[in-house]
Amino acid sequence: MKYDPIGRLLLTPVDEEAPARVVRLRHLGLGERPEPAFDVFAQQLAQLTGAPYAMVNFIDEDRQFFAGLHTPRGAGDERSMDRDHGYCPHVVVRRKALVLEDVRDFPRFAGNALVDEIGIRSYLGAPLIDRTGMALGTVCVVDTEPRRWGRPGLDTIKSSAAELMSRIHRAEDGLL
Repeated sequence: MKYDPIGRLLLTPVDEEAPARVVRLRHLGLGERPEPAFDVFAQQLAQLTGAPYAMVNFIDEDRQFFAGLHTPRGAGDERSMDRDHGYCPHVVVRRKALVLEDVRDFPRFAGNALVDEIGIRSYLGAPLIDRTGMALGTVCVVDTEPRRWGRPGLDTIKSSAAELMSRIHRAEDGLL
């Protein structure tokens, strides 16, 4: 079992695909630096969903890296986070979208450092699955208030993930 520095059990799932993901991300040139196009994508996703935070997140063995980030003014622009924080590692391992209208309703997520330290109350994320079948990371939005994302939110986040993967594939093929 893994524990955080103050002794709380971390419930982040084991990610056996992480070493291969690192190789794939390096091949694609992703997950090491901010990408202005991904920042624009995150901003558009925030506007589309009405969420104050949106991210394009790539996950390696130890950390999450927000290659695309939209935050409210004054909220900071930290680009990386430990892999054991947040909800995106669950999305990557599950390989399915995750809708948490109020994270406090789910014991597995209620004790997450993001809930306690940052005040995140609502999450909506979908995996970025590339043509090799590997989940590279996520697109997600979060809010400090509970949100009823519903089916429209789920459809939006899934179609956004598919759109971004299409862009990444076109760039890999030299078509951008």
